[in-house]
Amino acid sequence: MLKSPFEEYDLICVLGPTASGKTRYAVKLARELDGEIISADSRQIFRGMDIGTGKDLEEYGEIPYHLIDIADAGSKYNIFEYQKDFERAYQDILQRGKTPILCGGSGLYIEAATCGYYLPEVPPDMALRAELEKLPTEELIAKYELLRKPHNTTDYDTRKRLIRALEIAIWEEKHPVKRSSFLPKKTKFIGISVSREVRNARIDARLNARLAGGMVEEVRQLLESGIPPEDLIWYGLEYKFLTMYLTGKMEYEEMVSRLRIAIHQFAKRQMTWFRGMERKGIEIEWIKI
Repeated sequence: MLKSPFEEYDLICVLGPTASGKTRYAVKLARELDGEIISADSRQIFRGMDIGTGKDLEEYGEIPYHLIDIADAGSKYNIFEYQKDFERAYQDILQRGKTPILCGGSGLYIEAATCGYYLPEVPPDMALRAELEKLPTEELIAKYELLRKPHNTTDYDTRKRLIRALEIAIWEEKHPVKRSSFLPKKTKFIGISVSREVRNARIDARLNARLAGGMVEEVRQLLESGIPPEDLIWYGLEYKFLTMYLTGKMEYEEMVSRLRIAIHQFAKRQMTWFRGMERKGIEIEWIKI
């Protein structure tokens, strides 16, 4: 009997930029390895945010998935909660003799799950927030970039998000990150490689399909359910631009154009994050599918 090339690993991680086909590949692996998939997507966590986050649950077929639809839209699920939820799902899959496969494009979530960082919950500092509120946005960005690289494309989307990110960065400067003992011992990282031209073409086609498939109505329903516009804008990308359109701050054509550009930029920054992981010594095997 041939030995599986993944047998020596505790966890398989399939990563890649948006529209790369990583979910399809992770599902294929899960079928081959008797596996279950743990999502590493920072927005697919939320119920009711289906079209805009590209859950595409039909792709999973019979394969069990975890950490999708586990929090209410409008809530502020954070990386600390994700790390705890990942650990519970990971241990559950192992205890049942299955192969855990982490799949997603949220670099911070992937590192939190695989690289052994202990991420304490950062308490709100209202006095610090009041001081930061007085500063212009450009100065806030400069302060943040002195402390760390932005962890995702939405760090600067709103002043509220930027101030919170800076608050966390300042707290972590005073409370050095420690290693955690419960995370996977050995992870196989597989990156899905796709050219920029192909990736952007897929992004454009997918955006058109989602707009035709009810994405505007999805955001409208979220707003009508009572979720404040600023909370949806906080999620960035589709939810930011569609909310701005639906609240009269942007015409439809402008919304589509700016959203398309923003998703292209998002994919580019995802790749920048993954290259940064490699510079830290994480070995990623890049494949084309």
